[in-house]
Amino acid sequence: MILSRIILGLLAIAPLSGADLKRHFDSTVNHFWSADKAQIYRTLAALVAEGLASVTVVPGTGAPDSQEHRITDAGRAALVAWLTSELDRQPERDAFIARIFLAESLDDEAVGRLLELRRSAALGQLAALEAIEASTGPARTRGEHLRLATLDHGLRHVRTELEWLDIVEEQLP
Repeated sequence: MILSRIILGLLAIAPLSGADLKRHFDSTVNHFWSADKAQIYRTLAALVAEGLASVTVVPGTGAPDSQEHRITDAGRAALVAWLTSELDRQPERDAFIARIFLAESLDDEAVGRLLELRRSAALGQLAALEAIEASTGPARTRGEHLRLATLDHGLRHVRTELEWLDIVEEQLP
């Protein structure tokens, strides 16, 4: 259900095709929620079937026609109901943290490699988030402010993880 509500939220910002939604997931949303192309298209079809979104065929100019999805009034009501409902905290699932938890039998070199792999991934994520931040102007609307707040959250999270990796490495006996 969360994926469908995220898609409704994106449709509330602007009408989008399935391809547009996939681009949003790849460039921004994936920093806090992931979905593949099949999940997005399957969810769009379900939203249309439930009357929470509508679809219009937009004739392509020198390209194939596309399907533009819009949130309906019922979709807006479902989105607001979800946004105002109790928080549905998802359990964390982090293979790296599981590996660290169980890495006692690894030698120092293997533990160091494990930490370096995570550091490299975190630095890549930090660079991606900083690039988004650099390409984004100041917030002009409430929605832009809230979306930039999620970017700030991601930046703070990655920077904290990098600090934590330094501490773990320093404190290894």
